[in-house]
Amino acid sequence: MNVMKRFFTPLLIGAALLAATPVVAQGVGHTFFMRGQVVAMEPSGTVICIGRADGAQPGQVLDVYRLEYRHVHRSEPRTYTRVKVGSITITEVIDDHFARAQVTDGRIKKNDMVELRKD
Repeated sequence: MNVMKRFFTPLLIGAALLAATPVVAQGVGHTFFMRGQVVAMEPSGTVICIGRADGAQPGQVLDVYRLEYRHVHRSEPRTYTRVKVGSITITEVIDDHFARAQVTDGRIKKNDMVELRKD
């Protein structure tokens, strides 16, 4: 019995940690860097997937980026580049996961990435 306990206990703890890794990583990415995505463009404002759980507050300014595919020459590898396309200001925190924002600069589209401005 004692041998089984010594074998299975670390195994169960390791499995639990491995299963929790994606959740922890997502939380760190959202909260520590405060990054998200534009999920909708509505008449009442742009909806982003950054909310109360990420530390979002009205008045915060976020830069908006779009991924662009770059392939300059056949001999060079294909790559994606982040291009800043504007900025938004959070006007309302909807819940733990979403907020509403107004476009303050640029031409924002659904699926653009948003990131808290580091001033």
